[in-house]
Amino acid sequence: MSRAVLSVMGGALVLLAAPLSFAAPPEGLADNLTHNGQPLPVASIQESPLPGLYEVRLKGGDTFYTDADGEYLVVGDLYRNRDGQMVNLTERAANERRQARLADIPEEERVIYKPAGEVKARITVFTDTSCPYCQKLHKEVPRLNRMGIEVDYLAFPRAGVDSKAARVMSQVWCADNASAALTAAMRGDAPDSTAQCKSLVAEQHALGIELGIRGTPAIMLPDGRMVSGYVPAERLASMLGIEK
Repeated sequence: MSRAVLSVMGGALVLLAAPLSFAAPPEGLADNLTHNGQPLPVASIQESPLPGLYEVRLKGGDTFYTDADGEYLVVGDLYRNRDGQMVNLTERAANERRQARLADIPEEERVIYKPAGEVKARITVFTDTSCPYCQKLHKEVPRLNRMGIEVDYLAFPRAGVDSKAARVMSQVWCADNASAALTAAMRGDAPDSTAQCKSLVAEQHALGIELGIRGTPAIMLPDGRMVSGYVPAERLASMLGIEK
């Protein structure tokens, strides 16, 4: 069996040699993961590429690693160093989860701004109508569309599902013309629709928390990478490999 060594470098857990076998997560491990007598909010536990180490993902989107007994915890990213390539396995797994979860969201639950011509790429943005940087990014949407980038919005009220912004977005998502309603709401205009899609906004907010969103705008690229905060249209296009 190949030899594996762990070290912590800059807050990251680094795997210096790749293992040859995996072990299944031990039964009851989640019960041992507590803090001050309270159980941790564990969403999933699965084997990691390193024998004896298990990846624990919490409901808030955080990930850490533990031994089979839950006695030793390591917080940081797990890397694989092979053939001169350093691969962040923690980040790759998170990207794959985001891709899978976002693929399950039907178009009718998104507020979509499509290019008039060919769609060269699609981004998903978790937004909040009360967020100044979300409003700034929204002004870039026409330019993004002209460059062939589709922008799909999901709701993420930063102050929670009972906030004023959540109520505004629940009206936007229920509007007959949701894209026009969202653009108006980004300008500070109240939506015309009185109907509210509270449960839909709450579901999208919960999804955002699951995916590790801490603020808005949170931009999800097609490969599952998450970009936090405002990004100019030209830079986004460059990240997507699209010539402006």
